[in-house]
Amino acid sequence: MEAALTRRITFLPFLLGAPALFVAASFTFADELPAKEAVLLARLSARIDAIEARLDGVLGVYVRDLKTGHTIELRADEVFPTASSIKLAVLYELYRQAAEGGMIMGELTRPPLPRVKGGGVLQELGDRVTLSWRDLAVLMMGWSDNEATNLLIRRVGMDAVNRRLDALSLGRTRLRRQMMDLEAARRGDENVSTPREIARLAEVVATGEGVARAAADDLLLVATIRDEGSFFRRGLPEEQRAVSKPGALEGVRCEAAWVDLPGRRYVAAVMTGYLQHEKDGEAAIAEISAAVYQTFDRLARASEHGRVISPK
Repeated sequence: MEAALTRRITFLPFLLGAPALFVAASFTFADELPAKEAVLLARLSARIDAIEARLDGVLGVYVRDLKTGHTIELRADEVFPTASSIKLAVLYELYRQAAEGGMIMGELTRPPLPRVKGGGVLQELGDRVTLSWRDLAVLMMGWSDNEATNLLIRRVGMDAVNRRLDALSLGRTRLRRQMMDLEAARRGDENVSTPREIARLAEVVATGEGVARAAADDLLLVATIRDEGSFFRRGLPEEQRAVSKPGALEGVRCEAAWVDLPGRRYVAAVMTGYLQHEKDGEAAIAEISAAVYQTFDRLARASEHGRVISPK
């Protein structure tokens, strides 16, 4: 059978007379999309366009339905700073090296002084604390600890992280500096990705690609620890399991996520730059997350005719 032709539909729901610089969200699908599902996705695309129109900054979005392969895209291949979202790449490399016998997750280390600040727990602790590499991964994911992240980067190696990303065909996702290295940032050595690639990275982490089942289960356990700074989780029910990693820099807010919605898992990334007000970027991520969840939740619970049945 020949491969299905991917078709792209772009919706301009309210800006027919808009300037040429306006870019509308689009969705792509293989084979024919059921007509009523197409309506829902068109409306989701329009909601993203509306958020884009009122955001004083630049927005990139990528959403992929892991059941059907359908996607929603807005500047999905533009490069943005990742801030702490790049920690997904560090986490994955840690577990891959452990799987390949390059290190032992339970091995203990004593974080040296001084420690970088800017977030986390280690900056508040004394010089006698001893932690395992897995402990550091927990601090990195759940508390976005910058010192824990830097210890892990030095342990696994920055070049190794980037080689792994290349092997995953994520060549535009780069780890170029440690956390809080402002001199490197000033030189232009920024950690970067695209919405499409960082969403794919979240999926790789969630599925434990290339990692034995028991270790993959532990990777998922660590990756799903809730970061209370998450913007994306504001749009999800409290009990919803998800891999999500937010990032924040001046003028930048972003987040990549894998959402374990029964019957309709999906990955998403929302990345922003040039923000006039960072709070607006956070609100945009939360609003897009809620819109995507509401759409996919209905699809997960509905019959082909559109009858929705609640779990209760």
